[in-house]
Amino acid sequence: MPFMALKIRKMSSNHIPVTKSTLKNKFSLWTLAAALMLMSCGSPASEQNWVGTWATSPQLVEPHNMPPEPGLTNNTLRQIVRVSIGGDSLRVKFSNEFSNSPVTLQEVRIAVSKGGSTIDASTDQQLTFNQSPEATIAAGSTLLSDPIAFNLQARMDLAITIYFGKTPEEVTGHPGSRTTSFIAEGNKSSDPQLPQAAEADRWYVINGIDVKSPETAGAVAILGNSITDGRGSGTNQQNRWPDVLAERLINNPGTQKVAVLNHGIGGNCVLKACLGPAAIDRFERDVLNQQGVKWLILLIGVNDLGQTPDSAAAHLVADQLIDAYKLMIEKAHNKDIKVYGATILPFGESFYYASFREPARQKINDWIRNSGHFDAVIDFDQGMQNPFNPGSLMPDLHTGDFLHPNELGYKAMGAYIDLSLFK
Repeated sequence: MPFMALKIRKMSSNHIPVTKSTLKNKFSLWTLAAALMLMSCGSPASEQNWVGTWATSPQLVEPHNMPPEPGLTNNTLRQIVRVSIGGDSLRVKFSNEFSNSPVTLQEVRIAVSKGGSTIDASTDQQLTFNQSPEATIAAGSTLLSDPIAFNLQARMDLAITIYFGKTPEEVTGHPGSRTTSFIAEGNKSSDPQLPQAAEADRWYVINGIDVKSPETAGAVAILGNSITDGRGSGTNQQNRWPDVLAERLINNPGTQKVAVLNHGIGGNCVLKACLGPAAIDRFERDVLNQQGVKWLILLIGVNDLGQTPDSAAAHLVADQLIDAYKLMIEKAHNKDIKVYGATILPFGESFYYASFREPARQKINDWIRNSGHFDAVIDFDQGMQNPFNPGSLMPDLHTGDFLHPNELGYKAMGAYIDLSLFK
């Protein structure tokens, strides 16, 4: 496997162990007893951190991706997500970032999904917001639920059910969910099934889930476009390449507490707003402000390059992308986040291919491999290229458009990554 370890950054820790002598000298017998009780129950609260276990990148939902009838206002929406790592308590984040008016959540519940719209009723719990079951999210804002105890298992499917009040005309969501959501009339938030629900392969309003984890746990954020978002993966199959990576991390003894946060947006660009905000603009929201991120994979730039009209523009965009990568690397390193550069996949024979764009792609990939700015390189270009035509993807690994991997291609990408990067 081609792999280049460029440098190693030491992660800092501010945890100071409490010794018996410290307890004897500084605390009363009552405090000592309480401390011993904490020790007997496991890690003290100070050794627990919030870590993102699932996330998606919100954007303004386009007209053709809006919720189908009966719509969200005064109705119930049940959405399914698959987490990465588990834990014994969680909290959920909601977003109204791109909407023009407030959205009211009249009731929100979370339960284990049993497939389709069916939940395991024995696990069903109500979420609260500042101890209230109802909340309003202002336009342009986000909202975090109160923590709840929940027996969350790694790679578990969860159903998040929202009974809405008033909702805005412009909806914040994530159209590329590749996961079916269910909309039922009225308040059906506690119903174990929604048999008459309308269906949509979209997510709306939900933004992320954090889990309480040991301080040794951490998350890898992946910043990308449709290839990370999963175009070409199976609907409800949870087999995007970040899913394949998450499964491998969970099943590997040395990385079982490494979460994966998929921040891919289909049609997304780095330098300008294409679909969703430009990656350079959403970087703080989707990487730096996520909980527990220790690693970042950058796989983005093909949409910027694919829209260039001539050779001069292609090479200018290549230089601008490199500058953007440098800026993101610097910001991430300032927060002790290791950054792994993923090379841009071949797109020969696709609708993006032009003879003047290929040298620009090679220029970017050469910089990713050899500049020394990244902590390591994940060379998807080399791993996915057709050995008889290196400018194109292997014929059995794409959807037919020579740009997006298929399910077998995503499996190959997820399997290609060296798990030792995350120890």
